[in-house]
Amino acid sequence: MQYKRFEHLPVWRDSAELARSMYEFTALEPFRRHPGLRDQLERAALSVSNNIAEGFERGTTNEHLAFLYIARGSAGEVRSMMRVLERWNIFSHCRSQISNFIIQCEKISKQLYGWIESLKNSEIPGQRRLDEKAKNRYAN
Repeated sequence: MQYKRFEHLPVWRDSAELARSMYEFTALEPFRRHPGLRDQLERAALSVSNNIAEGFERGTTNEHLAFLYIARGSAGEVRSMMRVLERWNIFSHCRSQISNFIIQCEKISKQLYGWIESLKNSEIPGQRRLDEKAKNRYAN
């Protein structure tokens, strides 16, 4: 299936949900004492969907790949921070939420990995580099 808008991509939708739920999670009491951690979690979670969108809109496969790699790295960053939070007593009441974030990040990373692999093997150089004949062939 070919997508015309990043908002329709399942991986973008999953990552947008990750960001939304992260902002709710970081509103909890323990984060008031750790504003740097809160800010880093929010930025990393939001970075996933933003980089998917930016890469999608770029127009070349190489640029698209670069942004997907960044998005995947941000998902890994969120997962790493969740693994750290698992070890802190002040977050012990949040174990279920933390576990869900880890699962979400793993799902997003797997989706991004699959997409990256398919783009790496693609003959399409990106929309910006296609002539009119090729654009018509790939648009259908």
